[in-house]
Amino acid sequence: MPPRPCNPGGTTPHAVTEPRWHASAVRCHRIAAIVDRCRTGQYIWHRIARLRAAYQGCHVLSRLRGLYARYAAHHRDIAAIRSGETGTVWNPAPAVAPPPPSERRLFLRFLRDAMGATLPTLRWYLTGAPEWKAEVKARLGLTPVDLAHPLDISVFHKPPPDAARAATPVTILLPVFNAFEILQECLDRVERHTDLPWHLIAVEDGSTDARVRPFLRDWATAWAPQVTLLENSENLGFVGSVNRALEEIRGGDHPVILLNSDSLLPVSWASRIVAPLLDAPDIASVTPMSNDAEILSVPLMCQRRDLRPGEADRIDAVAQGLSPLATVDIPTGVGFCMALNHRFLRDQPQLDTGFGRGYGEEVDWCRKAMEMGGRHVGLPGLFVEHRGGASFGTGEKAAQLAKNAAVLSCRYPQFDAEVQAFLRHDPLLSGRLALAIGWAAARAEVAVPIYLAHSLGGGAEAHLRGELADVLSRGCAAIVLRFGGPARMQVELHTDRGRIMGTTSDLALVHRLLEPVRRRRIIYSCAVGDTDPMALPDLIQDLAVNDADIEIRFHDFFPVSPSYCLLDQDGHYRGPVTASRRDAAHSTTRADGKLVSLADWQRAWYRTLSAAGKLVVYSNDSRAQVAAAYPDLSDKISVAPHPAPTATGRVPVPRDARKIVIGILGNIAPQKGAALICDLARELERHPRISMVLIGTLDPSFGLPRSVPLHGPYRREDIAEHARHYGVTCWLIPSVWPETFSFTTHEALATGLPVLAFDIGAQGEAVAQAENGHPIGFAIEDNLTQVIIENVKNLPSVDP
Repeated sequence: MPPRPCNPGGTTPHAVTEPRWHASAVRCHRIAAIVDRCRTGQYIWHRIARLRAAYQGCHVLSRLRGLYARYAAHHRDIAAIRSGETGTVWNPAPAVAPPPPSERRLFLRFLRDAMGATLPTLRWYLTGAPEWKAEVKARLGLTPVDLAHPLDISVFHKPPPDAARAATPVTILLPVFNAFEILQECLDRVERHTDLPWHLIAVEDGSTDARVRPFLRDWATAWAPQVTLLENSENLGFVGSVNRALEEIRGGDHPVILLNSDSLLPVSWASRIVAPLLDAPDIASVTPMSNDAEILSVPLMCQRRDLRPGEADRIDAVAQGLSPLATVDIPTGVGFCMALNHRFLRDQPQLDTGFGRGYGEEVDWCRKAMEMGGRHVGLPGLFVEHRGGASFGTGEKAAQLAKNAAVLSCRYPQFDAEVQAFLRHDPLLSGRLALAIGWAAARAEVAVPIYLAHSLGGGAEAHLRGELADVLSRGCAAIVLRFGGPARMQVELHTDRGRIMGTTSDLALVHRLLEPVRRRRIIYSCAVGDTDPMALPDLIQDLAVNDADIEIRFHDFFPVSPSYCLLDQDGHYRGPVTASRRDAAHSTTRADGKLVSLADWQRAWYRTLSAAGKLVVYSNDSRAQVAAAYPDLSDKISVAPHPAPTATGRVPVPRDARKIVIGILGNIAPQKGAALICDLARELERHPRISMVLIGTLDPSFGLPRSVPLHGPYRREDIAEHARHYGVTCWLIPSVWPETFSFTTHEALATGLPVLAFDIGAQGEAVAQAENGHPIGFAIEDNLTQVIIENVKNLPSVDP
């Protein structure tokens, strides 16, 4: 069998999504083996013998024990992620998060899910087919936490022009209170950017700024009769001012637009905001996207983001590429800029004055319109800048919100639940992400980094997270295209306040989303798990528009071979992989069934590696591996080791220990030596003075004897404490592939205890250079368990 995906260098457990691993070749190999066994009458007895051996070896309980540790850790992580509900101004998130699930409840859930997974587990065990392994993970809920939702390319589909819509008149209602500087820009944009016949009713609400009323009088006179100015003798607040304007137009038969004087309109805004009203008579209101509009905010929901000059217009340039009819139902409109259907205004012609001077009145009107059969929609195809609170002041706004939110919750008990459901699922995701990427492009002063990453976790993910933190700390944004999830890609935009992400298998959609990003820096981190990996080299070059820099990082050896740990089909490492290698593990198949040879694979990657400005490896051994495959590119390869971890703490070497305790550290997959440590554990039963402990997790395909403690997931800072607790006298790094860096090796070395590792890869390089490191000769023809035991006995710090 070919090697399964590894978790290179990692210490934190992650649910692994199995990539398609040259499926056709593997399937043919299995079928041929089955046919051969059936011919000799051995097939059924062979499978029965496997089951009986597993049972008699008492490994079932060990596997269940390890599986439960992984199950519990994963589901605690899910509970922690989902405990943080987002709140809005109308219904803030609960102050106290729900408690995590108890140990008893987790165990009962595990038993229930394990029983449901019994049949696919048996099928996986008998066939070894990866699809059944994936089914087992799904039944146990061990798939990656899916916080992203599917993206929809239809948001980009624009309808043909409609001449009737272009002639539709609109009435704009503009309450005004102070905010003189913004008012001037607001009105200037109304004049220049309104692309439909318009009439504006301005209501001057007793501003304390003496400049406001004279300015409005002059402006209204200049635009008469297109502008009507109403002057309040006393301050009535937003609700009172809007109601006075609504009274002026009672019985009208065309769309009405509520507009705050701190909202700045982009070009051709009017035709876009009324298009949904004219298209669907049951739509009662339309609200555009904005930088400060609660559930319609960009780049992140319910987070106000102040914009720099010119950014709003660049974001709206992206919105203009979206369909004005690609709307989404929302629980309520937001009154900073909201188009109202005159049909619903006839039945509900006023805002409720019970909300005082403002905030919440638009929610009340919207909920009443819903009771009359109306819908409210958000419009990604229009972005309006909102400098919220400029007319009220932030202190008064907060007080009004607290008071009126309680009124809304009392009147409309379902409203809070509807808002929370919207926050969880974000039906506006496709449009919001498109505009958010436009925001990132508009704000960028340097090239925007676009990372290609996998979903497997481990060292590559830890390195990516650290780099993202550095990028975000400098006020920049970053984009991650993540492979190996439920869809081919997860598109993520990371900002200094959080991230927004969605999934898609549509490359055309990805390119449309990234279109606003003209200055890019493409960084390939790792894309193991991609459903069509042969297309990756061309995709990298397609992303590098406008001569963008390309950097290829070797967190594994995927650009060298589909067997990204360089293991042959039998799971053994036989040196650097060049195009002449004929082992089936180094070939793959595309989705259409076409076989891709190693030579084809390396030719495709050679073109992209040649176009890259930098090839980064993390050890001298990795440099040699890459140079062996691509000798012409050796000058491009730079060695940049990760900083060695130092947070593990020192552990005194127990020189007077009566027993040798071998510590195995990390999440042990097949490439990490899972089969080897299982064989070693059984061999150690014949050596009473040597025992073993696994501080980490074990691939559930394997089982340890009950005599071996399996600690489960751990934190880096707790390694020393765990080592002291279990009495570890030395560490063994059992990886049988040439790791590219191996954080685990450096974590073990940092404890000061002796560390053994095979003399291959970065792990061998690290122990050879360390004072407490002990390289072990690696030859696949040797009995490696015996070699390890002899090396352990010969350690200078122990007395065998």
